[in-house]
Amino acid sequence: MSHLPLPVRVAVGLALTAVEQARKLPEQLAELPVTAASRAVQAGMRVQQRVTELAIKGDEVFSLFRPVEDTPSWATFDEDDQPRRPEADAGTAPAPGSGPVAGEFDEADVAHALTPPRASTTTARPEASLTAPALTGYDELSLAQLRGKLRELSLPQLVEMLEYEHAHQDRPAFVTLLSNRIATVRSQTTESQ
Repeated sequence: MSHLPLPVRVAVGLALTAVEQARKLPEQLAELPVTAASRAVQAGMRVQQRVTELAIKGDEVFSLFRPVEDTPSWATFDEDDQPRRPEADAGTAPAPGSGPVAGEFDEADVAHALTPPRASTTTARPEASLTAPALTGYDELSLAQLRGKLRELSLPQLVEMLEYEHAHQDRPAFVTLLSNRIATVRSQTTESQ
């Protein structure tokens, strides 16, 4: 052990550390912009996360006072944005003989498909409608995945899927999405006749 006093030993240690840091300074200067940018991005992300958390809390409070939308804006298709024919907007009845052809559904069928089942007043559905729907793995699909696959399905398949959804999980978002797609396909079918 050294016989030098503690303040002298501390001063020499401090001087040696300063020399070591001076040798590392060129490397640290090269890394400084990257480090500073990284820290600035991290700070910005933290602020953004805090703001988002506060907005979510605010939304939770406002949701207590706001009614739930009947038709959410996210449950639409690209075809819904297409301009409609003036005759369809005027609410005129279809010309005689332009009704549904074999294999199509009329308004009563679609209305029936869009009406949720009532346990006390409806009769049991046929076993075919309680089987798996047209899409394999339907029960595991997310809402976004289902939306992407609905364009591939025909009107009867869509109606079958809606009945299946009502009979099994009856998830409001899925029912709305399927109902909107049925209405869109139905209006396209009517316009093309």
